[in-house]
Amino acid sequence: MTLASPSTQALSRWPGTMTTARRLGWAVLALGVLFAAMLAVPGQTATNKYVNDLYIFLDGAHRIVLGQVPNVDFHTSLGPLAFYLPAAGLALSGSLGAAMPVGMALVVLILACIGAPLIASRMHPITGMAAAVFLLAVAAVPVNPGEAVSDLSFAMFYNRIGWSALGLLLVMYLRPFNDSRQQALVDAVCAALLVLLMLYTKASYGLVGFAFLVFMLLDRQQRGRMALALGLCAISIGAIALLWGGTLNHVADLQLAQEVSGGLPELQRLAETMMVNLADLVVFALFAALLLLARRRFRDLLFVGFCASTGILIIEQNFQIVGILTLGAGAAVIAELLMREPNSQRYPVALSGAGVPLLLATLLLPVAVQNVFSLGVHAAMASSRAGEPSPLPQFGGVRLVRLWSDGAYRNFVRYHETLLDGALALESLDRPLQNVLAFDFVSPFAAGLDLPVSQGDSPWFHWGRTLDHDHFPPAAEIMADVEIIMDPKTPIEHWTADGMREIYADYIAQNFELASETRHWRVYVRRGADLVSVLPSENSSTIKQSTSAQP
Repeated sequence: MTLASPSTQALSRWPGTMTTARRLGWAVLALGVLFAAMLAVPGQTATNKYVNDLYIFLDGAHRIVLGQVPNVDFHTSLGPLAFYLPAAGLALSGSLGAAMPVGMALVVLILACIGAPLIASRMHPITGMAAAVFLLAVAAVPVNPGEAVSDLSFAMFYNRIGWSALGLLLVMYLRPFNDSRQQALVDAVCAALLVLLMLYTKASYGLVGFAFLVFMLLDRQQRGRMALALGLCAISIGAIALLWGGTLNHVADLQLAQEVSGGLPELQRLAETMMVNLADLVVFALFAALLLLARRRFRDLLFVGFCASTGILIIEQNFQIVGILTLGAGAAVIAELLMREPNSQRYPVALSGAGVPLLLATLLLPVAVQNVFSLGVHAAMASSRAGEPSPLPQFGGVRLVRLWSDGAYRNFVRYHETLLDGALALESLDRPLQNVLAFDFVSPFAAGLDLPVSQGDSPWFHWGRTLDHDHFPPAAEIMADVEIIMDPKTPIEHWTADGMREIYADYIAQNFELASETRHWRVYVRRGADLVSVLPSENSSTIKQSTSAQP
């Protein structure tokens, strides 16, 4: 009985000619350039969700431009690249409003440059382009996995970088069609770059990347390049530690976050995560069954288990619990393996020539189409300057847009109203506007008003994630040079504001006094500071213009 059509047989024998591989590589690069242009060219940020999260990284970019170094001058449990990437966007664009889109455009270009040689050397054009569109769109789109097309936000962009980089790393499970020493060196460098990108953006993805390289040592043909990649990672980590100077502090910040929100996942939560991702898990299980029945290799079983288990563990640590994106990348690798496999009676069913690609499309196409569409929506909104600008002058290029459903739009309209109220309260003070700390999820006034920044604090506080009643940075450390504390009456994150107010109450009572009170804020100033004048006149006039523009 014939179990595969002639077209499938041709694909399974395709050796990957140099011309075809080059064309596929250039196609991946072109795709990356297209996605990067859609992000960077408008020069604005359009958003309608998690605006407060966006301000974390704009604050971080502002700090770095002023000379601060992550984990040296301020606390963060995220990797330094989470702040250097928007800082690079700010340096290139000259605008905080374009910092995130331009920074992410750089990431997409980097991922495309790494992905092009990996995909072109290992995959047929049909599976290679499917994987490239899927993974590059994940990194490029300003929407979190599992959320609606209209939920535009650069929040938690580090997770999308991690998913995309890890997916490209999984492609290396495939052996190259035409192997050589040059290819082995390229592979080792690409693998090391992907792991380092993940490690210094969010450590959990980097640890999974290291685990994959160790797992790949089981492949005799690729063992040498994987050992080289591990060696390059070790050398790079040592060099970065010397140049950065914040490695030990970063470990301490990670340990604090682990004590607050870490620990082994509960079985109930794992079960819930699997249930909300059941459709993707079922399709991936079908791919896994076809592969194991066709090849019956223990290493394939380990690969399937790695894709599923690490994906579930990663997403269990994330804010979103929909979208285990290692399943899509793993399915693309499995599809490629099935298309390479010659006809065999071990196949459980006959597959048509388009059978494997169509099955792959059921898993990748919905996510890819949604992400590309959302990226287009962001490009259109940003290019047309739709929506209302942030009330803080330096954030004027961040525009709050209203799409076909309100979603969280009205909540962030109210949030912007509180920021305007806070900026006017600061303007009214007879004090120097510097070293301002807000007792909220994020303190956006320094970056939004172009003010000096404090040493030893953090751009991000999150109750139950980075601090709680028992674990928090000492007040004398994070407020050592803080001159003004903004205590919100209507915070963006109530648990964080209430918790910080409670654990730091004694320090505030001893060192600060209430200077003014508005509808949304209590403003405390440090006792004994000299009284001098206020905002630069250009910032003052901009805030007043924003006030008059409010509906």
